[in-house]
Amino acid sequence: MLLEATLVTLAVLVALWLAPWRMLVWPAGAGRERTLSPLISPLLATLVLLPWVWALPTLHAMPLQLQWSGACLVVLMLGWPLAVLTLVAVGVLACWFSPAMGWAQALGTIAWLGVVPATFALLLGALIRRYLGACRTLGVESENAPQRDQFLPDSPPHSGAMGQEDGKKWVAAAHSQPTIPKSDRLLGAWIFVYVLGRAFLGTVLCVFVSAMLAQWSGHTLPGVDEGLSLVGHWLMAWGDGFITGMFAAIFVAFKPEWLATWSDKLYLHPPPR
Repeated sequence: MLLEATLVTLAVLVALWLAPWRMLVWPAGAGRERTLSPLISPLLATLVLLPWVWALPTLHAMPLQLQWSGACLVVLMLGWPLAVLTLVAVGVLACWFSPAMGWAQALGTIAWLGVVPATFALLLGALIRRYLGACRTLGVESENAPQRDQFLPDSPPHSGAMGQEDGKKWVAAAHSQPTIPKSDRLLGAWIFVYVLGRAFLGTVLCVFVSAMLAQWSGHTLPGVDEGLSLVGHWLMAWGDGFITGMFAAIFVAFKPEWLATWSDKLYLHPPPR
């Protein structure tokens, strides 16, 4: 219990220091009044739905008490600082909704289903953004570099290369034609890096690693051996990843303003030339 209390306390202190509540209000600007942020909608939806999901194993008898985390989806929607505070509130509400869930169990749920996978999702997102930034830099450099066979010297008269002159000039003419830049050809792949890499597979990895750490720290499933417990956590991680990837794809297409971690500049717009 001391480990969970330490993890949650540190995460909450860092989140409070970052003052994430500023994301919930858009300040007044030129021709615009002070308004609420669209992130209010996913925040309220999380507070309404996720506590019941976390409290579900204590509300009725289950042979295998596995829980859906949802923390990675909350991070994608709200960002890590606001997600941490929201997940703590979710754990408190889950304990309040379920009389069978004690405060010690609620603290463990907040730590291993909320704070830890959310922090892993934050680190994974930082690595992905750094990778995309490096790809943009390399793409710009490769597009600005001279292309092979772009400039061909004319062969001297009666040289042995005269028979190949027409073919080489055709190659040079082909390279001089307008082509689609490499960064634009790979543009669609960058969207799938967010949806498949960060939202789907990233969630599977973050949730399963968090479950393993929880099991090694003593949070085992009652009446289930260690091997079967890992199998159950592995399958639940894939379910968590599927739900997170599905909602991320829907929000990217129809409600990108509900994703605090989404960036049109990073995942849509080509790099400057």
